Amino acid sequence: MSMSIPDTSLAGHGLMADVSSSIANKLDVEEELKKGPKISTESRDEVLGRVSMPHISSRDSILHTLPPMQSELELESEEDLVTRAYERSPSPNSVILRNRGAQYDKVGNDGISTMHKFSFYETASRFFLVGADVLDRKFRILKINRTTESEDLNLAEDDIVYTKKEMNQLLNALDEGNKSSGGLKLRSTAWGLLGFIRFTGDYYMLLITKRSQVAMIGGHYIYQVDGTELVSLSTASVTRFKSDRHPDEARFVGILSNLDLSRSFYFSYSYDITHTLQHNITRERMSLLQSRTKPASMSFNAMFVWNQHLLEPAARALKNVYNWCLPIMHGFVDQATLSIYGRAVYITIIARRSRFFAGARFLKRGTNDKGYVANDVETEQIVSEMLTTSFHAPGPKLYANSNYTSYVQHRGSIPLFWAQDSTGVTPKPDIELNLIDPFYGAAALHFDNLFERYGSPVFVLNLVKARERTPRESILLKEYTKAIEYLNQFLPDGKKILYKAWDMSRASKSRDQDVIGTLESIAESVLKTTSFFHNGDGNDEENAKMQNGIARTNCIDCLDRTNAAQFVIGKLALGHQLHALGVISDTSIEYDTDAVNLFTHMYHDHGDTIAIQYGGSHLVNTMETYRKINQWTSHSRDMVESFKRYYNNSFLDGQRQEAYNLFLGNYTFTQGQPMLWDLSTDYYLHHSDPRAWSINNRRSYVDWYKPTHLETRRMPALPLEKGLSAQNSLEYLDDYWLEYYRPLAVSSFQKIFSYRMNSTLRYTPFKSTQESRYDLSPFRVRSGNEHETSERRRPGSDPVIGESLHVKFQTSSHAVPTDVTKLSAVSKPDSSLLKSDKARPESQDTLGISGVDQLESTRFPDQGLKSPKSPTDKSAIAQWTLNQFVVNSLNPFVTSAEKDEYGRYISHPLNLPLVISSDAPPTPSLDLVDYIQRASADTLGSLQSTEEDTADFLEFIYIGDDPLTVTDADTPKKRYKAYRQWLKGKSLFKQSRIDT
Repeated sequence: MSMSIPDTSLAGHGLMADVSSSIANKLDVEEELKKGPKISTESRDEVLGRVSMPHISSRDSILHTLPPMQSELELESEEDLVTRAYERSPSPNSVILRNRGAQYDKVGNDGISTMHKFSFYETASRFFLVGADVLDRKFRILKINRTTESEDLNLAEDDIVYTKKEMNQLLNALDEGNKSSGGLKLRSTAWGLLGFIRFTGDYYMLLITKRSQVAMIGGHYIYQVDGTELVSLSTASVTRFKSDRHPDEARFVGILSNLDLSRSFYFSYSYDITHTLQHNITRERMSLLQSRTKPASMSFNAMFVWNQHLLEPAARALKNVYNWCLPIMHGFVDQATLSIYGRAVYITIIARRSRFFAGARFLKRGTNDKGYVANDVETEQIVSEMLTTSFHAPGPKLYANSNYTSYVQHRGSIPLFWAQDSTGVTPKPDIELNLIDPFYGAAALHFDNLFERYGSPVFVLNLVKARERTPRESILLKEYTKAIEYLNQFLPDGKKILYKAWDMSRASKSRDQDVIGTLESIAESVLKTTSFFHNGDGNDEENAKMQNGIARTNCIDCLDRTNAAQFVIGKLALGHQLHALGVISDTSIEYDTDAVNLFTHMYHDHGDTIAIQYGGSHLVNTMETYRKINQWTSHSRDMVESFKRYYNNSFLDGQRQEAYNLFLGNYTFTQGQPMLWDLSTDYYLHHSDPRAWSINNRRSYVDWYKPTHLETRRMPALPLEKGLSAQNSLEYLDDYWLEYYRPLAVSSFQKIFSYRMNSTLRYTPFKSTQESRYDLSPFRVRSGNEHETSERRRPGSDPVIGESLHVKFQTSSHAVPTDVTKLSAVSKPDSSLLKSDKARPESQDTLGISGVDQLESTRFPDQGLKSPKSPTDKSAIAQWTLNQFVVNSLNPFVTSAEKDEYGRYISHPLNLPLVISSDAPPTPSLDLVDYIQRASADTLGSLQSTEEDTADFLEFIYIGDDPLTVTDADTPKKRYKAYRQWLKGKSLFKQSRIDT
């Protein structure tokens, strides 16, 4: 019996050849197969968050078991699988030969194309990456040669999809065949592969080792990268004998480590997060109209694929790189639930940062010659009602669920050639226009790219300063206005760039201008111009809508003012989206409601994240600043964040920029060229080679846009056929069911992401809901005492901001006790002041509207509530004290304990007579007798004054002939101490009180 594998099996890639060659060196192949490994009757699946292949048994011992993943993943019940036992085949290759059929000929038909879990094995000469599907039932394997002398990455991809039993036997055979060199060892486990990168020598592989769920769209999860591992693909023996190993290899690895991939990097196994929801659904529906034999191919937007440089080596060696590697997006993702009387509406915010011309604040300004601007961020808000999970409507009408809406905005630096010199110590360096282009070629490329991505028209909202003592931002205002006027003269009517310039900074400092009101009027114009996306079947034009055009907002940094303006536009769009879903009857939502408070905190976190990525600190000016509320705390916070931004820009931005350039592939090591850290500027890393300008065809100065980009985008109609064929099932087109519902997985509500999500229910007082006294509508305007009153503290203890708050409301007709429970850090209450509009009490028993009561132990002794301790913020204490003063002033109240104390005081018998003589009353009380006995003669004698005291008193009451004149004789007296100090030059008003 000889081992022969057909070409369609592993022999084509050398996997089983490794096994046969190693065994033949020691034993006869036929004898080895006769002996065969003994088959274990037990196997272990992944339990409680463990990501593993089934165990590998060789002869009588278990050779390999995969270790559990990190403990943080144990909370994800979706990863918990039920343990199953199965029989192993005695021959490693018999099952492979028997199952080599049409079912496994092509990956993706009935097998898997995307793997959710990976196990990384190694031998002396090769690495083996084993991928598993979401249910741990189907597996694929990838071989990586670690001893090749070639500079190219040596990968061998196997097209066969294996079962768990077949993969076990294959790994057994690999281990048996490499016994002489140490066998097959498990190196690590991972949730995904990000790609391969090299610096001066061998390649490295970047793995995702930790992840966490952050959002769910259409049954597809979006994950955040929480941990990565960089694995060298070279062997120790090969590295030892290589004499040309570069000494700066370790320095490149250190520079790459400056980029923290565990912050704000996201990926998804089955949803394209690099495109908008409108683009994804439109692409799928167009694919259904053209061909229903296969789903639309996943074509990611290269602008937002931050590991594109790491995917390029794998793309040259693999048939489809995305079958093995995951594209990651850099930006921000957050999701929360809007609960309307049990009706769940998901609000999702996704911010995508462009990898082109990416960098730190002062190092990347304006645009490059390719039309890519600095701080280019696309923000999408998806509002969906979760009556059904998937994108499909009943019928099934594929990708026609009308419960999904979205709206997209854009921010980016002013598309001109300008820069700021950050080498000095000035927090706001001068702005320089370092290149004047009379035809505005870079701006033309940028706006044509916006037309291509979002359609027309483009609404430009420019928020830079218009009037300054020293012209800085106003220089860009004039030049930007000229650029848009020049470009607009060539655009057709109805497609021109809509331009609105407004000095938001000056308006916010003025007392007679309403910043929010002006932004809301601008937002109305924006929504009427661009509309928003509302999914539907395409036949009903009133319900199904497409967004045509984009609102492009910018200030000088595209951070503080831009985020506030985008919030106001997004708030208005949120009202339109909820109205389209049938949730509210109007298209506007009031401030200080639970819905807007939730949306405000989401946008605040969104702005903070974008500001940290570009400027190095959180937002300096928040919505509270522009709404002019909580100005005491916002001013101190603004100063701290301004200093942090200045420090990061001065000392840390250079390191971040080097890490960006290395990870994004802007800089690649070339022998004989300067090192990354030796470059005086990275200008040529982000701009085209000037020597290529004469070769490339220059775009026309007049026809600077493509007419196809200006066409109106319409919703594709649904196919006329109804139903799905056997070859074209819903599971085949969109397999959301397995990823979201996880069949056969033991779960609990506390561990499911949908139940752990932030929600407006966290604003709701639990006790009031039990008594049916609280309006649960998230669209009701909340008064300040419903969200921001706090309890009194014990003497000597500091107030703790964010503790459990207990407020009791009472009116003349009925009492409404309200227990405002602890609010999370994500959903902080609004800080507007309380408006006193309650009725006065009619009886003495009803004490009126009560605000902050005594300690919880006094008011609720039977509940045993304890207030958690947290660090005290001085600014928060000051604001807390001010708010309490206002609440207590507008709402006078008497606590029950004070009422009892007052009643005890007025009912106390007044039987102590005034002491006017030495005669005792006929029936004195015990208190009086005790007092008289203590007043002894010695005590009365000590009350007499001395001669010195009498002299001081007489001197004090003596008034001379000229009392306003101070003579030399009066100078030593105590009353003139301050006068003596004033004669010596000290201030008369800064001295302490004089003891006379």
